[in-house]
Amino acid sequence: MDPVTILLSIVVILFFVKIYYYDSQHKWKNYPPGPTPLPIIGNLQIIDPAKPQNALIKLAEEYGTVFSIQLGQEKMVVLCGYDTVKDALINHAEEFSDRPHAPQYDRTSQGHGIIFSHGENWKIMRRFTLSALKDFGMGKKSLEGKIIEEVECLIQEFRSLKGKPFENHAMINAAVANIIISIMLDRRYEYDDPTILKRLYIINETVTCFNSTMVKLYNSFPLIFDLIPGIHHKIFENVKTMKEFVRETFTKQKQELDLNDQRNFIDVFLAKQLEGKPESNLYFHTDNLIEVVIDLFAAGIETTNTTLRWGLLLMLKYPEIQKRVQDEIDRVIGSAQPQFEHRKQMPYTEAVIHEIQRFGDVVPLNLPHATATDVTFRGYTIPKGTMVIPLLSSVLRDKAFFQKPDEFYPEHFLDSEGNFKKNEAFIPFSLGKRGCIGENLGKMKLFLFFTLLLQTFTFNAPPGAELDLTPALGFTNAPLPYEICAIPRLF
Repeated sequence: MDPVTILLSIVVILFFVKIYYYDSQHKWKNYPPGPTPLPIIGNLQIIDPAKPQNALIKLAEEYGTVFSIQLGQEKMVVLCGYDTVKDALINHAEEFSDRPHAPQYDRTSQGHGIIFSHGENWKIMRRFTLSALKDFGMGKKSLEGKIIEEVECLIQEFRSLKGKPFENHAMINAAVANIIISIMLDRRYEYDDPTILKRLYIINETVTCFNSTMVKLYNSFPLIFDLIPGIHHKIFENVKTMKEFVRETFTKQKQELDLNDQRNFIDVFLAKQLEGKPESNLYFHTDNLIEVVIDLFAAGIETTNTTLRWGLLLMLKYPEIQKRVQDEIDRVIGSAQPQFEHRKQMPYTEAVIHEIQRFGDVVPLNLPHATATDVTFRGYTIPKGTMVIPLLSSVLRDKAFFQKPDEFYPEHFLDSEGNFKKNEAFIPFSLGKRGCIGENLGKMKLFLFFTLLLQTFTFNAPPGAELDLTPALGFTNAPLPYEICAIPRLF
């Protein structure tokens, strides 16, 4: 190697060391402490991609409940434990209400929609979406009826298998998706329809890839990793496919739009475009419509589907708990149709559903927040635009609030007399201004799906099956694939 090449190599190395090591130490006073990052990779070497939340919780033991970490070039602050997360998201709600600017988010959402949008666009889209969801039945009897009808369809699919082992992911996924589709499009798909199967596969694959190491490296070095094949490109391809599907769907609906008969969410959005108000052009445009629909699909399907699959797996693992739930269903509901209001009379079932959500820990890292302004928080200075991870896993397993945080223990939500007991650290939908807008819908879906299925079937593991509660690799904590036998119950 000639001297010029050697000299250039040294210069490049020193440049990277300065950018990704020296600068990573932060020049701000009182910045939260954390492990010293290495050049280029930051602290990636101490994070297990399969269970990153475990490493972060362990770091909190050393550095406290507010600490900093660097993954590649991404610098972030992690908040651990219920008290700290609540303090940030409730008592400092405005300061922690933004989303980070990162190549991954900016390229996929481009600042549109709800989940990764900012400023006034986020506020208007969130407000509109909440209002539209309520108009189309969120929390009302009309939507409850649709959910029950969909569960009945799922029950028929389970019945058709006549007690034989089957993998439930695809069917539950399609059933949950049909609830969102009924709000978005006012229709449903059969579970074997290739249109819905393709879209669900894309959503599942994208969510699984979303927090991968390659994506973190892309966020750190977008110009370099744009040229390198990897899973991050699959995300971009999937998002493009979903956007094309949504665009085709609403283009057809726009041709059929009747302002006097707005049938679904997309109709209401399209009607807002035609109001002629300044915000109609500024915010109710095609890009926002596409992204809002994708946000609702991704958030509304993946979390509920994953929670229900955890629920059935845990009933296989703990048949005595399944039996107690069924006894309560028989006592309170009998052979009648479960209604959402029945939950008030079913403390044990409510406790089990809550514990499924807590133990399943479906979104362990939460969605990333960012500081909307410079903020002084718990003695530390966090600059504007800093990525913040309010670690949900550390809340749902907070030893100060849960007696047996690493076990499946429905008694976390029961008092000494067997009455349902609220636990303030139960926040699977997160908190504050960025809390899940579909929380009420999610609660209704979980209760009705769970009670209807356990009213109709007893779920058993196939003979000789090993029930593994280890989560699969991905952004969400999904159970590993497993088979189940649905045995019809006799009344």
